[in-house]
Amino acid sequence: MNNKPVIGISCGDLNGIGLEIILKIFSDNRIVEHITPVIFASNKAINFYRKVLDINVSFQAVREFNRINPKQVNIFTCWEEDVEINPGQLTEAAGSYAIKSLLAATEALKNGHIDALVTAPIHKKNVQSAEFNYTGHTPFLKNYFNVPEVVMMLCADNFRVAVLTEHIAVNDIAAHITKEIILQKLQIINESLIKDFGIAKPRIAVLGLNPHAGDEGVIGREEETIIKPAIKEAKNTMIVAGPYSADGFFARRHFDQFDAVLAMYHDQGLIPFKALAVNEGVNYTAGLGVVRTSPDHGVAFDIAGKGMADPSSMITAIYMATDILKNKAQYAEDRKNPLKKINAEAFARMEDEVIKE
Repeated sequence: MNNKPVIGISCGDLNGIGLEIILKIFSDNRIVEHITPVIFASNKAINFYRKVLDINVSFQAVREFNRINPKQVNIFTCWEEDVEINPGQLTEAAGSYAIKSLLAATEALKNGHIDALVTAPIHKKNVQSAEFNYTGHTPFLKNYFNVPEVVMMLCADNFRVAVLTEHIAVNDIAAHITKEIILQKLQIINESLIKDFGIAKPRIAVLGLNPHAGDEGVIGREEETIIKPAIKEAKNTMIVAGPYSADGFFARRHFDQFDAVLAMYHDQGLIPFKALAVNEGVNYTAGLGVVRTSPDHGVAFDIAGKGMADPSSMITAIYMATDILKNKAQYAEDRKNPLKKINAEAFARMEDEVIKE
């Protein structure tokens, strides 16, 4: 009855901009023509921001997944009690209810009640507890779905930057860089580009760790002893190049020649990405086995509750999730019917030849 993807959305920190950008997105009813949204929160939290921001959104509250209405915005009730909401403030309550939303949404994703998950931003400090002892969504999801490794990949159209190490102290970065982890991450990126983004022969660039990619060992040895050997071995199974000096690579837009870039650490990749992909970036967790995206910004306490938050990255995250679902389905269909794919490719070549004639 419903062939639209069911997209679950966690609400993020109650005092951040998560619910504001969610309401702004779904104030336009046309988006429900393409997806069935399920927001994991509570009526009271939604109504607080509807009133404060004067945003008119029609929604249906549900407590059971078989009650989801494909023609409406659905609010899956994660809690009933009143919660004090103070936009812009870092509070323990706002963090704990963000995790209630995330846990309910993740369980729904695991059980197949939703097709993909889009997560609104959380704050790393006020979510810490015995129940949630992670530095962010990515390590939590890796553990929850029990996969050996995942990749945090920031995407904006054909510009994709993945990071080898995520939220760790700068002082610890070099110790976490090994040949094995580089190969593992490259394999995940390559498979994701093929299956999730529909790129038949992906090209991946790898950045160096040190300034000028080590200058042949003059400025650090990691390129010579770890990164170059990993790239050499990876070339046996995929198209990969590097290591490149990060500053020149981004300044000269060499990334335009590649389908993805593997940076060695968080800021090396994300600073240039966010500078170049303003309000367009989406965080995608590759290798998870399920589809999870998020906007590339944080809770933005400084503007929370003021009506200033830009929903562009969040809405792009929603549509990217639907695109990835389609690409995954197409990849599975092609592998199930290989002759059909071969015939389609042959027919396409024939059409090209006719056009040229």
